[in-house]
Amino acid sequence: MRAERRALSAEERAAAAIGVAANLARLGLPTPGTRVGAYMPMDGELDPGPVLQLARGRGCKLFVPIVTRFSRRQMRFAAFDGMTRMRPNRWGIPEPGRPGIHGRWLELALVPCVAFDASGERLGMGAGFYDRHFAFLGSRAAWRRPRLLGLAYDFQRLPRIDVRPWDVPLWGVVTERAVYGRAADMLRCTTTESEE
Repeated sequence: MRAERRALSAEERAAAAIGVAANLARLGLPTPGTRVGAYMPMDGELDPGPVLQLARGRGCKLFVPIVTRFSRRQMRFAAFDGMTRMRPNRWGIPEPGRPGIHGRWLELALVPCVAFDASGERLGMGAGFYDRHFAFLGSRAAWRRPRLLGLAYDFQRLPRIDVRPWDVPLWGVVTERAVYGRAADMLRCTTTESEE
């Protein structure tokens, strides 16, 4: 999957990123004025840039991950406004050089995927940062935020991903072609209401 992502042309990547933003907008997301966490793309990951542009236009506050402890796979989310000064971490991923907040204070967190399935299970790069950071979502029935939403190319969908006990499922995945997981239910409800 990673090799296939990297093999995409600049035009294919840009078209997919625009398609994802359009599908996200169909969901009514990001909700105006909310806090949105996104990632800085690497290794051919889908670029969330058009989604961030949409979020800025809706008055959202944007945040990106910063690694706080590599040995413990810990991260936080630092404010990001496009003018934020960035510096590369040990993997070359740009990060703001400022303190961050815990992801529980975000309303929406956009998550990169190496692969995903239609039920919202995700395969990441393997370091476990997102699963560790958002593990609280699995143990708190009343805590509903943030919604974890994967962004991916449609070809990254697999029939099924085996779940591990520490895996945190996504609320949904948005690709250039479709919306998957529980987020798709929201899209169906919106479509039905508009047709009535």
